[in-house]
Amino acid sequence: MPESRGRAELQRSIESIRVGARHRRDPGNLDQLKKSLERFGLLQPITITTDGFLICGFRRLEAARELGWSNVRVWVRSGLSDELTLLLAERDDNLTHKPLTTYEAAQLYKEMVALLEEDAARRQEATQFGGPRDDGGTEDGAADSAAPFPRGHGDGRRRAAEMITGSASYTRLNQILAMERVAADRDLSAGVRQVATDELERIRNGGPVDPGYQRVRAVVEAAERRMDSPDVDVDAEADAKRARDDAERLRRMRENRARRAAAAANAKRSVKSFAMVWREMDGWSKHYDAKQVAAELSAEDWAVFNRVLDETATFARTVEAERALTPA
Repeated sequence: MPESRGRAELQRSIESIRVGARHRRDPGNLDQLKKSLERFGLLQPITITTDGFLICGFRRLEAARELGWSNVRVWVRSGLSDELTLLLAERDDNLTHKPLTTYEAAQLYKEMVALLEEDAARRQEATQFGGPRDDGGTEDGAADSAAPFPRGHGDGRRRAAEMITGSASYTRLNQILAMERVAADRDLSAGVRQVATDELERIRNGGPVDPGYQRVRAVVEAAERRMDSPDVDVDAEADAKRARDDAERLRRMRENRARRAAAAANAKRSVKSFAMVWREMDGWSKHYDAKQVAAELSAEDWAVFNRVLDETATFARTVEAERALTPA
């Protein structure tokens, strides 16, 4: 990492490192990590802002605190955006502030992912020759706390998303970043880049993310096909793919709705619900005129009424039999 982006400090008081509300509050089991710290020391410094707010290394910090350490080695990271600095400095989960838009969250998420990648890379370098990991393990070249990026980006992205949005879901954030890459890719045609730029502008103005992402993806795929077949109409191909995707999405929504309706129809209701129904029905006949019902009710509705009466009588006999078998 360039020297201008941060500087190493030998020691810093643990009490002087401020942990904002964006960091998880449960560090999990720290036993192995504490054993590693006791035996080998802190191989990788904790990363903090120039104002002393924690960026990376919450578990390392808590393990050192539990061991009774007064000081730890830190890496002071400069060059953060004002927005991310303020976010890391939040001390109250319920702090009143203007909610981030999805686009704003994506920008901070990108910055946070980069910071986590830096921290992971430094920890991996510290253990690349089979040295002890921060969690106490000794796998060759694989610091467990660095694993979110070398082994699989999902964990690191979840951590970044949780810190920025409070949710582990990062799909929409990654979709925005993917569209930004398309908009900036000079190897793509100006028309394709413009589609990505337009969709990003819609998102900045509050539009949904996924439809825009699907359109950009369709345009990029159509452009790739046109390289093999010059006669391909990129816009028509993209619109056709988007229509197919929309139709498929609608089909899945209808199927899911039908499944939920079927499940609800077959679900057994509570005894409390049963009692409420019959309490509401108590004295119902006083509210209707028998002659008027006889004269105006259709044959179909009268058949429904009699069917309900039969169901009710059958159910009543079944319940009576069960009650007779149940000890008082």
